[in-house]
Amino acid sequence: MKFLITGGAGYIGTNLANYLLKENHQVVIADNLELGNKELVPKKAKLYVADLRDKRELEKIFIENKIDAVFHLASYSLVDESMKTPGKYFDNNIISTLNLLDLMVKFNVKYHIFSSSVSVYGNPEKLPIDENQLLLPSNVYGQTKKIAEEILSWYDKIYGIRFVSLRYFNAAGDDYGIGEKRKNETHLIPLLFKAALGSSEYFTIFGNDYPTKDGTAVRDYVHVTDLSKAHLLSFNYLEDGNKSEVFNLGSGVGKSVKEIVKIVEQITGNKIAIKIEERRKGDPAILIADYSKARKVLKWNPQKNIKEIITDVYGWYKE
Repeated sequence: MKFLITGGAGYIGTNLANYLLKENHQVVIADNLELGNKELVPKKAKLYVADLRDKRELEKIFIENKIDAVFHLASYSLVDESMKTPGKYFDNNIISTLNLLDLMVKFNVKYHIFSSSVSVYGNPEKLPIDENQLLLPSNVYGQTKKIAEEILSWYDKIYGIRFVSLRYFNAAGDDYGIGEKRKNETHLIPLLFKAALGSSEYFTIFGNDYPTKDGTAVRDYVHVTDLSKAHLLSFNYLEDGNKSEVFNLGSGVGKSVKEIVKIVEQITGNKIAIKIEERRKGDPAILIADYSKARKVLKWNPQKNIKEIITDVYGWYKE
């Protein structure tokens, strides 16, 4: 099969590209390299430096390649930033999705695997979170993912483009020699390693007054390669003739920020200096996945727990 990965030069995208190539598929990547890393794109993948908001650039990819399915990972994804510059997020995340779907219609590509987010739930009514809970995003980033899922539903009804929306919890870990490498790092685990290994003076905890056992936010972490496996399982699910569907992807285990700090300290043997600041706008207190639907329907199970994930990351940083 020949797959198009949008945002394929990013952290999750490069992992997915390597995984699909290992499974003997062909990979085409579309990425404007604003946030992605060209040097991490696998050599066997075909890279187009293209912005999804430019329909002409995007159409060239469909003209030159017979695409069997699209894995749509490209988006802006910072919760805090989305609350400061909402227009940027609505413009990029929605227009890119619309352009992509219109070209899928034009070139008769019928399968779409969408990179969604736990952010669509906002502050959940109950824990762990299953797919039946109301979608009430508490930030603009989550709202753009909710809108994109609604658009996908309409393109399914009108044009027969079937989709799987994968609602990621927190991706972490490394594989294929690729860890989290961003121009402006905002994610918890890489920032902790920067502090633990001396490339930053301290680690900032945003909020220690959440209604949790230690006052810091609780999140569910899932290994990036486990996410990649879920993408291919989702394509197989659609190719088998099944209806469009949504799935949560997490581990089912929540860890607070302070608990993650302790794990990194234990693994590295280094004490981390902590600075406390106010909560960021739009951050829920606790997000833990109920992934039983993915386990039952896709036969997907996450393989690595948080300690194994962090140990892998430490190995990558040492290398």
